[in-house]
Amino acid sequence: MKVGVVYAIPSRQAWLTIDVPEGTTVKDAIEKSGVLKQFPEINLETQKVGVFGKATALDAVVEEGARIEIYRPITADPKTVKRRAKEGGAAGSEGAAG
Repeated sequence: MKVGVVYAIPSRQAWLTIDVPEGTTVKDAIEKSGVLKQFPEINLETQKVGVFGKATALDAVVEEGARIEIYRPITADPKTVKRRAKEGGAAGSEGAAG
């Protein structure tokens, strides 16, 4: 059965389609795809993985057509980013009204 393995960093991305036998786990598919050789910084012990945007375990069995995603660590606090965007948007809207 065919599954996809995807990973991206700001400068490049990989979407690899591979054939795997029934019963293959997420971890097995990631290892078979070769993405770990293309992106040696990936650490499956610390990085989360998912299937179609939903977090999953490395030992979960994949289904035909699954898109396995390897997520990068968060580098900015989402609360801080929202606050900055809100502050910037408020200032921008005041300037437009005034």
